[in-house]
Amino acid sequence: MASNVAMFTGLSGLAANARNLEVIGNNIANVNTIAFKSNRMIFSPTFSRNFSLGTSPGDSTGGTNPGQIGLGVSIAGTQRNFNNGSISATGVATDVAIEGDGFLIVDKAGERFFTRAGSLQRNAVNDLVTISGARVMGFAVDEQFDIIVGNLVPLNIPVGTLTLAESTKEVRFNGNVNPSGVVATTGSVHTSKAFFTDPGLGGGTEMDGTLDLTNPAFSLYVDDGVGGSSVVIEGGAQAIITVSGVEKGGKDLGSHTFGFMTSAQAAAAGVDDFGTTMNDYLVFLDQVLGIDGTTINSQTLGGSVTINNVTGQLVIKGNEGTVQDLAFDISDQAVTYAGVPVGTPLSQPFSMSKANAADGESVRTSFIVYDSLGTATTVDLTFVLQATIPGSGSIWEFVAESSDNDALDRVVGLGVVTFDSSGRFVSATNQSFSLVRGNGATSPLSVSMSFDDGTDAITALTDTTSVLAAVFQDGSPIGTLSGFSIGEDGTISGSFTNGLTRNIGQLALAKFSNPEGLVDSGNNLFRAGPNSGTALITSPLEFGTGRLIGGALELSNVDLSQEFINLILASTGYSASSRIITTTNDLIQQLLVLGR
Repeated sequence: MASNVAMFTGLSGLAANARNLEVIGNNIANVNTIAFKSNRMIFSPTFSRNFSLGTSPGDSTGGTNPGQIGLGVSIAGTQRNFNNGSISATGVATDVAIEGDGFLIVDKAGERFFTRAGSLQRNAVNDLVTISGARVMGFAVDEQFDIIVGNLVPLNIPVGTLTLAESTKEVRFNGNVNPSGVVATTGSVHTSKAFFTDPGLGGGTEMDGTLDLTNPAFSLYVDDGVGGSSVVIEGGAQAIITVSGVEKGGKDLGSHTFGFMTSAQAAAAGVDDFGTTMNDYLVFLDQVLGIDGTTINSQTLGGSVTINNVTGQLVIKGNEGTVQDLAFDISDQAVTYAGVPVGTPLSQPFSMSKANAADGESVRTSFIVYDSLGTATTVDLTFVLQATIPGSGSIWEFVAESSDNDALDRVVGLGVVTFDSSGRFVSATNQSFSLVRGNGATSPLSVSMSFDDGTDAITALTDTTSVLAAVFQDGSPIGTLSGFSIGEDGTISGSFTNGLTRNIGQLALAKFSNPEGLVDSGNNLFRAGPNSGTALITSPLEFGTGRLIGGALELSNVDLSQEFINLILASTGYSASSRIITTTNDLIQQLLVLGR
């Protein structure tokens, strides 16, 4: 007799295989979906009807097996295949593929999701987002562009708006200084006319450097060449001396002003420096001309600015070394007045006569360094041969100068450098200089100098001339973020228009102990499920999360050949189940015929 149970058994086969067709169809439909993970349906038999549970073997019988009839098929569940798909290069900077078991972490409306789809983009405010608009989470950077690991934040890539400047911390030099040149013995020497502190030239008193020239009772005079005297600086009339056009080794030293006046008068006149006596003016000249007589390890550049107490002449002795040779014109020290002089003082009284030129093997190089605001400042570095020691090498003194120093003194660094008998660098008493910055940047700007850094080194070997150059400095002017790339460890490296490269963030990855337990939320997003485990959030390359490949995407892992086979099997199973129903129906019809 035909059984209705057989019809319901066939019906369960129809339902199960129909559901299987839905899973297969979804896989095939997503064959081109980025990072799609294929799914498969798992069948299981339903419970069975027992006719007998069987018997155990006895003395006279061998035992029997259970008698059971199955009642059809049921859907045990679906299983997602999280194997990696193929990697396809796209060249798009925001695209990223995951080669491993990790998931990108995104935030959508305050809820956290996970995705393998790395087709990312930047929105209107430069946030890194998915195609559906979920913000990509990662690690930010601090003010020094170091990654802050631990705190997840939405990643932002401000191309075209983020600016950066870098102060110089190190300068490296290369070149060769010639120890066979002339050892320095003197700097250039210039003398002025004889100055007097009273108009009586015959028995007049030579210039007194301590005379208070802000006092109307005291003035400075010079021989007028025709038996009389002329006023050089009239006391109390607020004389201003402008020093400009002076050259050192052919390099103009700029323009600076000194006033014989009080601090209040100096502020009103806007002079660079002020004082009351000629001695104050000598200190001013020493600074603006970059003259130095400091003794370091028994070595000195020998520069000085003094008054000859016998003749009343101003004596300017420059630093040793040919490239430190000073050149003056009569107009290089001009006198004007902020007040109103009573007489008619000379406007260009400092006619300097050159007694001798500077000697000594020397070399100078100019280079640029940058402060914390990206402001370029020029520094001159000069090496001067001080001594040669038979069998032991040579000794050089260096001086670093800058017209961009916001302090009055041009000299920003001094030191003595020693080379051995093979011309190799041995030591230096100082390898740094400092610039005072008055523009709001970090002050002072302290920069170290490297004279011996691998292939970048200064040697002291015989040559026809000395050469010196700055071959590296690590500062930079202002630059704007112009591009970026994503590294294997998720670090987003930004490139700036000034040539700098800095980290601007890092993508984070999540790893699950059971990724098959994740719940599909659509739009290539997953959320944690009851059986997925807790997300382990970390950096790429750690804890088995895998590496990231920038400018590429992970493709769908759907295997079309396998899906077509599964399609055939599902179709066959569906057809076979329908035959059960039709066969059972035929039997029932035969039974009805017997009843007629």
